[in-house]
Amino acid sequence: MNALAELSSLEQDYEQAREDFEQIIGYLGSQEASAMSHSKLERELEKKGRELMRQLLQEHLDKRGPGKCDQPVKGADGVEHPRVRLQKRNLETIFGTVSVERAGYGQEATDSLHPLDAELNLPNELYSLEVRRRVAEEAAKSSFDETLESIGKTTGAHVPKRQIEELVVRAAEDFDAFYETRQNNQGAGSVLVTSVDGKGVVMRTQDLREQTRKAAEARIHKMGTRLSKGEKKNAKRMATVAAVYTIAPFIRTPEDLVAEASCTLARTPRPKPENKRVWASLEKTPEQVIEDALAEAGQRDPTGEKDWVALVDGDKNQIRILRRVAKKQGLHLTIIVDIIHVIGYLWPAGRAFHPESGTELENWVGHRLLEVLRGKAGLMAGGMRRSATLRGLSPKAREPVDACAVYLLNHSPYLRYDRYLSQGFPIATGVIEGACRHLVKDRMDVTGALWSLTGAEAVLRLRALRSSHDFDKYWDFHEAREYERNHQALYAGGIVPPTTASLPARKRLELKRIK
Repeated sequence: MNALAELSSLEQDYEQAREDFEQIIGYLGSQEASAMSHSKLERELEKKGRELMRQLLQEHLDKRGPGKCDQPVKGADGVEHPRVRLQKRNLETIFGTVSVERAGYGQEATDSLHPLDAELNLPNELYSLEVRRRVAEEAAKSSFDETLESIGKTTGAHVPKRQIEELVVRAAEDFDAFYETRQNNQGAGSVLVTSVDGKGVVMRTQDLREQTRKAAEARIHKMGTRLSKGEKKNAKRMATVAAVYTIAPFIRTPEDLVAEASCTLARTPRPKPENKRVWASLEKTPEQVIEDALAEAGQRDPTGEKDWVALVDGDKNQIRILRRVAKKQGLHLTIIVDIIHVIGYLWPAGRAFHPESGTELENWVGHRLLEVLRGKAGLMAGGMRRSATLRGLSPKAREPVDACAVYLLNHSPYLRYDRYLSQGFPIATGVIEGACRHLVKDRMDVTGALWSLTGAEAVLRLRALRSSHDFDKYWDFHEAREYERNHQALYAGGIVPPTTASLPARKRLELKRIK
């Protein structure tokens, strides 16, 4: 066929789509369209445009051909699949449903191989990878019901709620592999921060950790129609939340912090966290998450040039794990207990001496905060206990004083704020607190939600990818892994034989450019 004939054939391609396009133009010039408001016209045009896109995609797939191969097609076992027959499948896309007719290469008692499916990287299921991407992004932001509504409004795909939940789980399956292979930008900041915390998620009873599940099953409510005081309807499973980032040193004095807190000194702009990654896991134990966090830190500082800091809220188990893992890996890790949690103990203790809000209470807390920041937590603990004794406070009245003193004494090795501040280390867990709220609470605490372990873990992973600005890179990685699993692994030597389907399309594209 000569070039003119090829061009003539190209002009005849997409005949139905061209006709649909002309109909849209005709509609825009109609009296009906002229009588519409702008918003209604937008909605109608979007609907017609989506159908046009679906028709274009369908005709493109039709014209690619069935994907026959000129060379033998062999399965992963090296056995040739000689039988060829055309097989049709439907594909739910963001424009609507299309059908794909492709050559299936088979042999007795084996599944057929479809080289065209590999060329297009089609999933094994009904829903296209782009539909799966849209579902994953929406489910990471809002409930499954809202995802169902959003997909129905913004695409031509029809995905039932049960399938949405299944797609979300599959969308997140390469999360760990992605971060294990990703090359991290080390960041300019010389302080490398790891931070961990925990946040509860209401779970189905069968998906609670064993001890919590047994307690939940043994729990008997006093009344059948409502909860009594102190009773809870559902039990929670703790998600371990982690954050890793680098930051520039910010040297301050204890006096600077107290002056800023009392507004007697203007707040100095802080350096911002760099290359922040946050994530949470319900499946993994706290130790596994902490090991992952320190591994992430190690990728960012392979030569050990940065100052390693671990910020925690005072949880003894987290501190024990951090110390154990750091010792095992030979890490020089400075563990810092968040100053905000210390302040949270100082205020109730202060009210034991000064019940009324006012200057006396503020001065009491301010003085002890300054001394704690100067590295004198132990002295402050002893002093407040002696004051409570001298004032003759009752055991009940002095409870917050004793609680504060015990907290300061138990955590004194991690309250050396004078050293931390002089080295420019952060002493507050704002990053991880924000991650707990955004990653877990804002999405998982939906009223009435009762999560399965697999569904909750998948949603947390997808939210983590979005929060860390890694979703797009992850999805490219996920699609590549889908190709390996669904196609490459099925063929001898992991090599999918080329099809003849792409050759005419490529040639027509070249002629189009010439024209």
